[in-house]
Amino acid sequence: MNKRFFVTLFLIAFNVSRGWTQENVSNLSLEECVQIGLENNLELQRSILNQENNHTNLMESKGQRYPSLSMTSSYNYSWGRALDNVTNDYLPSSSFGSAGFSVRTNVSLFSGGRINNSINQAIVDIKAGEKNLEATKNSIVLNIINLFVNVVFAKEQVNVAASQLEVTSNQLERTKKLVEAGALPISDQYDLEAQNATSNMELTNADNNLRLAKLNLMQAIQIPYEEEFDVSVPDLDAENFLIGGESVNEVYAIALALMPEVKAAKLGIESAEYGVKIAKGAYYPTIGFGANASTNYNELYKDVVPFWEQFDGNLSEVIGVNLNIPIFSNLSNKANLQRARVQKELSKINVKEVQNRLRQDIETAYTNAIAAKQSYESSKVRVSSLEEAFRMAQKRFEVGMINAVDFQVAQNNLFNAQADLLQAKYQYIFSVKVLDFYVGNPLTL
Repeated sequence: MNKRFFVTLFLIAFNVSRGWTQENVSNLSLEECVQIGLENNLELQRSILNQENNHTNLMESKGQRYPSLSMTSSYNYSWGRALDNVTNDYLPSSSFGSAGFSVRTNVSLFSGGRINNSINQAIVDIKAGEKNLEATKNSIVLNIINLFVNVVFAKEQVNVAASQLEVTSNQLERTKKLVEAGALPISDQYDLEAQNATSNMELTNADNNLRLAKLNLMQAIQIPYEEEFDVSVPDLDAENFLIGGESVNEVYAIALALMPEVKAAKLGIESAEYGVKIAKGAYYPTIGFGANASTNYNELYKDVVPFWEQFDGNLSEVIGVNLNIPIFSNLSNKANLQRARVQKELSKINVKEVQNRLRQDIETAYTNAIAAKQSYESSKVRVSSLEEAFRMAQKRFEVGMINAVDFQVAQNNLFNAQADLLQAKYQYIFSVKVLDFYVGNPLTL
């Protein structure tokens, strides 16, 4: 089911999407916003680098299986009383040069399982890192989608406010002519002028809200502020978005098997278990194999024994097996084991915290979706009724059966209902998409 996970679908789309430049910010789609956000997000870049460290840890752990190899060389010049590095006799006061060479290798034969457990722990940490990386992407994408929907909502709010202003302006122009003709009192004109100013202010507020929504989206995808920034508005019909038939518990059960943060937390327990085994391994003896080859050269004998003859004649070779039995480690082994066990318990608590947080998020999302659905249905009925009431009020106002104040009341009621309907519509759409996210359905608008 992970292959149907919506972030995977987004990432596949990104591989074939067009490149983004500063010049094409005026009509960004949701997919393009997500792509830019993932490319620019510093938290995601940090997570990727942390995953590189996990791979480095695995490489280092595997390297403990291989023999170590080192070579040393030295050249010394002595004067006065000195030790002859060939005969090991002290020489009278003299000056001479000498050189030494050695090659050493060591390999672990038994380490109490610490090497294998370290490798296994590093492998588990890589798997957990992949899930954490996926969870980070999910969080980023979901936040961008929410902010994108806010921009679309704000754009429609501007359209509603502009329509409100247009209606008020038309009525004001008509009323002015009727006042000039003596058909209406001047008070009606003043009332409509006040309403027109209010509608103009509401349009200004809607424009400001749209500008703020765009700013929040630009900051989320981390691009500099641009006045030309805009998004392409998809054709969103709330009737096409349906709450799935799963119950809260069913959604939670599906999410437990899908959400990468849950998998990462469980892998944390497995990693901690290997940590305990590593700490226990310190109580076992270790066995290693070592070999060493060394030789030296002394200038005092250069006229008697040439360099290469000294080099070959002074060659010493040693191989051996060493056994190290821990008897008392100043309680450090005990402390390390205790810390490893505590880390395992903390990992178990972390799993419960992640599961509880997931359950609470799903409960909230489900409740919000149900509430938004009910609010949307109620708002549709309210807008339909107020549209008819406003149509009748407009006709009555035009023939002088009601005054400007009554007309304004009908107009404001409709405007507020339309605003509430828009808010309920987009709250419902986003709530449905959140539930889709938890059950692993592709997220499309």
